[in-house]
Amino acid sequence: MTSTFQGIEIGKRGVAAHQQAINTTGHNLSNASTEGYSRQRVEMSPFEPIYLPGLNREETPGQIGQGTVVERIERLRDQLLDMRIVAQAGGEGFWSARDKYIRLMEQAYLEAGDTSIRGNMDKFWDAWEELANYPADSVPREAVLQRGKTLIDSIHERYRALKGLQDMTEGDIQLTVARVNDLSSQIAALNTDIQRIKAQGDNPNDLLDRRDLLVDKLSSIINITTDSRDPDEFMVHTAGMVLVQGGIGRQFSLVRGIETEGYSRVVWEETGEPLEFKSDLIHSGSLGSLLELRDHTIQSEIEVLDTMTMNFADLVNEIHRSAYGLNGTTGLDFFSEQAFVTNVNGNYDRNGDGEYDSSYIYRINGVNALEERAQVGLEGVITLSGSGGNVEVPYYPTDTVADVIARINNSGAEVAARLNREGRLSLKGTPAESSAEMAVLQPIPGALPRENPDFVIRHIEDSGRFLEGYAGLLNVSGPEGAYDWGSPDAVTSLRGGARDYVVAPVAHPSGWIEVNRALLKDPSSVAAGFGENGRTANPGNGRAAQAIAAIRNTPVTVGRLRTFDDYFADAVGRIAELGKQSGEELETQNLIMKQLREMRESISGVNIDEELAAMIKYQHGYSAAARFITTVNSMLDTIINRMGV
Repeated sequence: MTSTFQGIEIGKRGVAAHQQAINTTGHNLSNASTEGYSRQRVEMSPFEPIYLPGLNREETPGQIGQGTVVERIERLRDQLLDMRIVAQAGGEGFWSARDKYIRLMEQAYLEAGDTSIRGNMDKFWDAWEELANYPADSVPREAVLQRGKTLIDSIHERYRALKGLQDMTEGDIQLTVARVNDLSSQIAALNTDIQRIKAQGDNPNDLLDRRDLLVDKLSSIINITTDSRDPDEFMVHTAGMVLVQGGIGRQFSLVRGIETEGYSRVVWEETGEPLEFKSDLIHSGSLGSLLELRDHTIQSEIEVLDTMTMNFADLVNEIHRSAYGLNGTTGLDFFSEQAFVTNVNGNYDRNGDGEYDSSYIYRINGVNALEERAQVGLEGVITLSGSGGNVEVPYYPTDTVADVIARINNSGAEVAARLNREGRLSLKGTPAESSAEMAVLQPIPGALPRENPDFVIRHIEDSGRFLEGYAGLLNVSGPEGAYDWGSPDAVTSLRGGARDYVVAPVAHPSGWIEVNRALLKDPSSVAAGFGENGRTANPGNGRAAQAIAAIRNTPVTVGRLRTFDDYFADAVGRIAELGKQSGEELETQNLIMKQLREMRESISGVNIDEELAAMIKYQHGYSAAARFITTVNSMLDTIINRMGV
């Protein structure tokens, strides 16, 4: 049955509903500039009518309506678009972090011509040519020493610049991990509040906006996926693990060790398990970018600089050590080298149990002089250590010595070959690839694995007789005569004896190598000539100085790059390509994210003109409902006060 005061109730509901709509519009306008805010709309629906279908209903035409009510306040959001943005944000975060550091690396390589490493090296070679022309004079020796010091200073400066960038990335990694932990904690806390409000039947729109904003920020740092299928438990996944589950937010932790050169590796705090990024997710998020920069990009540049420095110093020392100074001194290195171990056989206690278990050898020479263009006339397979395991290098009777050397250097082995000044085969260890390129794919991202140390030959084996009888490097062919670093005194498998191998150097020679102080104290000890028949070089003999100067243009650098000029050209081209790649990728990611954000803004963003139009509409609705109440009140006044006696 209808009530006399039914009109008042209808008007009251209309006033309340439109007042709520106006308040919501004001809320939208107030948050027009708030980051992450999604506009809200009041959804009204007719209130339940008086009569529902039944036998006891009054015989009146149709259901009698009772006005309107606010069914819910809905935020305008496209969930599929949000998921697309979360998936894409990692790429933008990765290249944004990377581009900044690549620009800084470019600055480290932008040196003025006269003060660059290349310019100083050219001056160094020129000084040796001058000494070769005037071997009996002291002034050219002083020039050689000063040019050597200047060159070493420029190498040190390049190393410090790269190492400084590596330290900067370490600081950024620590801050980024702390940011991830903070975001996961905030998301978990919001999950708890959201569930509490939903349990009361309300829509926590502002809290949902806040959570979505935090998820967006987190997705730019690490690759994540969200799962909201369970309405009672919002989840965030990363690296195949759960990061946030309802009100629980897991944390990352940082662990340092000797094997990481003091840098941090990222692990799960409660278990200590390493954070494993799948190979297809590495290029996602600023944290992955920083880890790759520190452990791959910058580390690779340091290793290339170390390789150039170590080979440069070793080649100069090899000649200088066998030559004589003006005062008759011989056997001195021009550049001081620091051995990784003090044991003359390179023995080292790698596992720390107090007993030698490894041999750290950098260079091994054969005892026989070889002719580069001579055919070897032998067949077999040389097995050398590589980044993912041993590498096999076959050789055949029609191969020349140069063919075998080229095949070794192009095999991907972490051993490089060349013929030294005496024509003897020289094998050298190179920087271990797993310490840089594989670091991000390791079970412990951020670690610089030391199971494959730099400048250490780990395995040499020959199924034939090229390395044994022909080059005179191994004592015996086959597995039983193989050189392997996994045992002490491994040098006993070599034919040449102690004079034909060199112990591995301390890591990063580009940071510590110096001109020999003995030469600085007595410049007359700088060698310029070779002795003959066991006699010292005559003062006018400048053949040693000429041999050192000739290193400039001869193919002496081991590995993929044959000359020092190749190194400098490759370094410039490589950094330029890195800068081009990062710039183009960042621009692409920015454009993609710009389009996605504009699409979301068109759906969820606050349009002031639209809100003002809605406000006017709700204002008129409010006024109409109020006028309706006034009219009903007038009618009731007529009934109550003006009818009757």
